[in-house]
This record gives sequence, structure tokens and C-alpha cells, in this order.
Amino acid sequence: MILRGGRVVDPSQKLDAVTDVAFSGGKVAAIGTGLKADPGTDVRDVSKYIVTPGLIDLHTHVYWGGTSLGIDAEEFCRLSGVTTAVDTGSAGPGNFAGFRKHVIEPSQVRILAYLHVSHAGIFGFSHRIMVGESEELRLMNPIEAAKVADANRDLIVGIKVRVGLHSSGTSGLVPLDIALEVANEVGMPLMAHIDHPPPSYEEVLARLRPGDVLTHAFRPFPNTPATAQGTVKKVVLEARERGVLFDIGHGKGSFAFKTARAMLANGFYPDTISSDIHQLCIDGPAFDQVTTMSKFLCMGMELSDVVAASTVNAAMALRRPELGSLKPGSVGDATLISVKQGQFDYEDVVGEHLIGDRKIVSEGVVIGGRWWHPN
Repeated sequence: MILRGGRVVDPSQKLDAVTDVAFSGGKVAAIGTGLKADPGTDVRDVSKYIVTPGLIDLHTHVYWGGTSLGIDAEEFCRLSGVTTAVDTGSAGPGNFAGFRKHVIEPSQVRILAYLHVSHAGIFGFSHRIMVGESEELRLMNPIEAAKVADANRDLIVGIKVRVGLHSSGTSGLVPLDIALEVANEVGMPLMAHIDHPPPSYEEVLARLRPGDVLTHAFRPFPNTPATAQGTVKKVVLEARERGVLFDIGHGKGSFAFKTARAMLANGFYPDTISSDIHQLCIDGPAFDQVTTMSKFLCMGMELSDVVAASTVNAAMALRRPELGSLKPGSVGDATLISVKQGQFDYEDVVGEHLIGDRKIVSEGVVIGGRWWHPN
């Protein structure tokens, strides 16, 4: 297949130019102007669109049917331009086998996963039931988590834990320490969720290692990375200096414009932009990946930086350099987007509204070198 004449924005190559992208054998074959098509090649005129590497949503919940918060990955990914959905802890060692067999393997969309250190993952998260899985320490299952992570390295990219008042009650840092033991044992990065104290933002960051991901990084008060004076907390700057990664993970309760404005004003951009899409936020305020990206575009980030935070940066966090790029030889995934001009109403998790002048819209996806949409 050849995508002809689109504006190709690929931060992994520092590329922003009108050119063609060719795919063959499920991979990117070539980039250049006037690429020749063989008979039978699917040539698509994409001159009206922007072509990016396939978007990676680093924080999703797609164990549909296996957990009450799971959404359908294929439907979501087509509508939001995502070609790789990274599930963050929906399943733990006690139910990952079902997630793999019934959801991941049949999916036409790539699904990777952070394995939860809690036995059944995030099992009690719905409109009516809210049980913090990390609050009950009897559910922590580090030995099995290490075994399952090691046996599923093709799909499991790291270990997940949720800490904070809503997810770990008064257990504080104990679940985080258990999860870090597992991550060290299997040689994988950790993704840590944080909500309300305890523990504090500072306490969690102090324990994270280079390559670990703090998700919900631009939270509202309490547990915000910004000070009351609008500066970035010293512990946050120190954590970035040693290689901790900061992920958005918008979701139902984890992203505030006030925090984001303060961080961006200080030049502190997120490493990765992700939606934290699940059943309780898919109808707002998160909606999807491109809406989350749009919010940062409207707050002043350049399109190339927004795309980088959803492609090459996410691929590096996953330690999957074959993703998030249109370099020849990379996985043959691409996303077609357009940037609409107008007046668009965006909402954060505390009810603040932002009227933005632009909106990123998904116009189609290429997966494995083929034009894709679910049946």
C-alpha cells in the first residue's frame, strides 16, 4: 500500500513534509516523493490529511467483558486513531490468561499490557461498586505476578500498581514497594497510578526508577506536581532528571487544565499523552486519545510535540522501538488525522471548560501495512 501526498509528521525522524509512505510485508517499506506503485498496490490519496506513525495510547483499559471498566479496543482504536492500546493493569496474574486468550489474541489492534501486581487486577471499578484493589494486601500476588510477566514477555511490557486513598486506602506505599520488587525481579519498568494521599506525590516519585512511569502526572490538587505559586515541585524536576517518565492518563479524575497550564508554562511537557480510557470516561471528560491530544494542542504545545508524546515517546517507554515510527523497517502502522479549526469545548476532570480553536480528528488507520477498520 502507498499513502500518497499526505503531510507526514514523524518526530522519530524529525520529519514534517509532504511525501509518500509505502508499506510492504506488514512494515514500512519506504518514504519519499513519487514512490512508484506496482500493479495491485493499494494507492490512497491522503493529500487532505496528516500522516503520523500509528498512535500509541499508553494508558487504556480494554479487558472488555473481563472487567467492568473495560471498553472494546477495536471500536475505540478506529475512532481515536490508535493502533496500539496499552492496557494498564486491568488484569493481574489471576486472570491475565483470560485477557490474553479472549481479548488480546483475537484483536486486530495491537494490545500490550502492564500486569497488575494485585491478583485479579482492577476488579471493582464501576458506576456502582468502587473497591480499591490495592487496599487489601492479601490480594497482592508478587510471586505469581513475576511468573506471569516472565511467561508473557511478548505482550507484557511492565508492572502496574495503583496507590492512593481511592485505590490503596491507608496501605500507603506498601503496594508500590511490592510492585517494585516484582519489576526488579523480571527486569521490567513499573507504571504507578496515584490519586489522593496517602501516599503523597513526593513519596511515590522518590521510589521510582529510571524508565518507570508515573501516570496521572498532571493531576488536580491534592497530589499535584505544581506548587501554589505555579512552579514545578523540586522532587518532580529531580525525578525527570534521573529518568522517571511522566504520563497524562486523563481518565475520569486525573487531569486538570490548571495543573497542565502551570506545567507547560514552566516548559515541563508530559513525556507521554494518554487517555486512560474506560467505561466511566469514554463519554466524557476524556472521550478518546485524539481528544486528549487536542487539549494539549489548544494549550500551546506544537503538533509535532503532541504527536511525539503519542508515538515515539510512548514506544521508548514501552521499550518497543519498532513502534511509533515511520522509519523503513518499522511496524507498518500509521494514523491519518486532520486538525479542524473552530470553537471546541473541552472539559477536565474538575469541571473546568476550555474553549479551544483546534481539534485533532482521526481520519483512518493503517495496521500491519493495510487499511483497517473493524467489521
